[in-house]
Amino acid sequence: MLSGGWKPAVAVACLGRGALSLVVCCAALVAQDPEVYDPWEGMDENGRIERPDLPSDIANPSRWRYTPPGRIAPGGVFDRFLISNFISPIVFREKDVGTGGGFALTDIDFRNQNYREFANLLVTYSTEGQQAYRINWRRWLRHRELENGGIIREERTSLFGMLEYSKTLTRRFYGFGSRTTPADETSYTEELTQVGFGGRVSIPDPGDDFVTRVMLRFQHHGLSRGRLSNVPSTDQVYPTEFAFGDGDDQLWLDLELAFDSRDSLHQPYRGVRVGCVAQTVAVQSAGDPGGLVTVDARSIWPVPALFHEGGDGREENPPTDVLAVGGFVTGSHGDLPFYSQPSLGGSHTLRGYIQNRFTDSAAAHASVEYRLGLIPRGFSITNSIRVERLNLGFFYDFGTVADDVGSLTDAKFLDSYGFGLRFSFSREASFRLDYGISSEDSNLTIAYGNSF
Repeated sequence: MLSGGWKPAVAVACLGRGALSLVVCCAALVAQDPEVYDPWEGMDENGRIERPDLPSDIANPSRWRYTPPGRIAPGGVFDRFLISNFISPIVFREKDVGTGGGFALTDIDFRNQNYREFANLLVTYSTEGQQAYRINWRRWLRHRELENGGIIREERTSLFGMLEYSKTLTRRFYGFGSRTTPADETSYTEELTQVGFGGRVSIPDPGDDFVTRVMLRFQHHGLSRGRLSNVPSTDQVYPTEFAFGDGDDQLWLDLELAFDSRDSLHQPYRGVRVGCVAQTVAVQSAGDPGGLVTVDARSIWPVPALFHEGGDGREENPPTDVLAVGGFVTGSHGDLPFYSQPSLGGSHTLRGYIQNRFTDSAAAHASVEYRLGLIPRGFSITNSIRVERLNLGFFYDFGTVADDVGSLTDAKFLDSYGFGLRFSFSREASFRLDYGISSEDSNLTIAYGNSF
């Protein structure tokens, strides 16, 4: 979620395999009466935000995020247009799906409730029929307005929902195992319809270390022949797996419990997390129930800064360089189609490989990442548009897949490394551009939030 009172302006050119994608998020400044709205209220001109004294009844105050009054624009939807709600045009060109475009309509103060709700709508379409429509919504349940202006919000407790239809023409599948090669590539087209709703809460008190999450989601997958001209279609090479996954209806129930002492879920500077996530297909049209079980661990340590002097104890988001280590082990059980099995590669795992490069019944993965601040308190584009942080990250990923958890130690070792930029509009809104390198190729990904 982005902070209020200013409008993100981001332009990123993304080179992919045989594709050039351009995603431009743009906004324009709307004049405000300075006696009514001061975009600098509650923050220094260098970007430092002093954290106010919180009410005495707030439990775990370090886990509550503060938004100053200068980032909360007044008025209704039209008054806040291009301030806390905006339209982001999207344009892309890919060899196999043609030229396409669309828009994202985002309201970061949905229904004008002082940043208690967020909603966004994404619509894209290409000349070759690739299309996507998605609605996201979130409501924070622990939210307080402060007497001197601004709001605080406990980031661990919220309700969320989503609705999506997409048709992707260039999904890729390489078969099962850690020893598949680029020559094993096949392609297929996927139509996906899904709807989900869930919630996350810290227990027993707001901001406590134990966090639980529950989500129920329905998915329908429709498959058809691939559109890549230089590789075979998946239904030709893997006819049994393809037939099993085509037309499958799945009702997923996700349950998560974690001990999480990190000072933030989105941009942590210290602490550890140890968690377990059980994802069960309670009902499935193509076979018996199945599911995934994942155990993960993460640890974050602050380290001496290279390009800045750090923050002070009164800052809402002090500049901090960190060393982050994280990993997980996932195993599957029951009947699952190939696209629901554990996989590695893409924007979060083995970032030097393309999405879902390696697939099997079990996966293990770990990452080490050094995140350091280049411009510790960001820079202003206008009085209302501000990048809060510009950081650099260096990472090393390694892992493997196998036909069961016990066989992971015998599988082929896979790794990748790289670096990237991180742009943060608030502590809860960080975007990253990662360039990963592997033994097969390199991969440039753009994603929201840290990879772990």
